[in-house]
Amino acid sequence: MSIEKDIRQIRKFRNEHHKVVVNLIFTGNRITEQVRDIVRDFDVTTQQFNVLRILRGSSTPLTTLQIRERMLDKMSDTSRIVERLVAKKLVSKKINRTDKRLVDVVITAKGLRLLQQLDPLDARIEAIADRLSEKEARELNRLLDKMRSSMNE
Repeated sequence: MSIEKDIRQIRKFRNEHHKVVVNLIFTGNRITEQVRDIVRDFDVTTQQFNVLRILRGSSTPLTTLQIRERMLDKMSDTSRIVERLVAKKLVSKKINRTDKRLVDVVITAKGLRLLQQLDPLDARIEAIADRLSEKEARELNRLLDKMRSSMNE
């Protein structure tokens, strides 16, 4: 087989569903890299950034299980991410009052200050999807939510 024919085979999708999956992987990786570049200067990973935002949005302490439920990346090791945030003094942990087997996690003042520094950069994160109209963004969100929920069944 010639190299040109190999390349045509690689570019060919079996069907539209296959193309969707490949596009999601490629686009997700590109977006992750862009967000990673934005938060890198603040010595946090995208996963740590996500955990900090989850904690800031909660009016009560959360267990690592509750954090994991709210995380975008369900494959992450939430306990390890929290431990790294504790080491950076961005979150603190204490034993849960009602269940001694659980640990409550809260964002610290240092963690809140870090997010306040990152807040103005949200516009850069949103700009990643600027080429989509509001209607297109809403439809894409609906479709992605549908796909993600079907994967959890």
